[in-house]
Amino acid sequence: MLNEQTLDKLYGLKLLGMAEGFKEQLQQSAIHDLSFEERFGLLVDRQWTFREDCRLQRLLQEAKLKMNACPEDIDYKTPRGIDKTMMMNLLSCDWVKKHQNVIVAGPTGVGKTFLACALAQKACRQGYRTFYIRTPKLFYHLALSKADGSYPKTMKKLLKTQLLVLDDFGLAPLTDPERRDLLEVIEDRNGASSTLITSQLPVENWHEHIGDSTIADAILDRLIHNAHRINLKGGSMRKKLKLDSA
Repeated sequence: MLNEQTLDKLYGLKLLGMAEGFKEQLQQSAIHDLSFEERFGLLVDRQWTFREDCRLQRLLQEAKLKMNACPEDIDYKTPRGIDKTMMMNLLSCDWVKKHQNVIVAGPTGVGKTFLACALAQKACRQGYRTFYIRTPKLFYHLALSKADGSYPKTMKKLLKTQLLVLDDFGLAPLTDPERRDLLEVIEDRNGASSTLITSQLPVENWHEHIGDSTIADAILDRLIHNAHRINLKGGSMRKKLKLDSA
């Protein structure tokens, strides 16, 4: 009876991890060989793990990553220009802590999105608020938010995101509103948070792609001066995966 009351109170306090751990202890006869301090420590560990798992799931859900790309699954064997030492450094998420940026460039199919999502997933594991969006879709949502009056709210949400992943930058020429929106996003985040951009375009061509010289200078100055660059090369990883599975 006392144990049931204890469980009810733990559930009532929303200590779900501790409650489940306590239920398990009640079913383990060997648990009585442990001291009170040891048993209590196990319950605290169980609650801590439960909360961390819940936080990670919430961050991953909010991040809306395109791919479930685990850092452990990054392919270092296929020659694509990936420096493993550099990747280990990036996977520490120290660059996110320091509000730096990452640029992943390379031809289509070479694995830019996978790499970006793997870095973003690791950031979620470290507790950073992350958000993934394709760049064309970002411009669409910003235009829509201007029309319905939610633009300030949308910009505030982007600013609060500690790691913003902009995938597929440079697929189409930018319109004047798009380049100005991009400048606003990058300006707000400069020195306050991190941005990861993937693009088929080499960085050397970004100035021309953005179009307006003054705006291009402003965007690139804020993006590139503190950015880690990954220049991927080689054939399509999609074709390789099909061949491997054949």
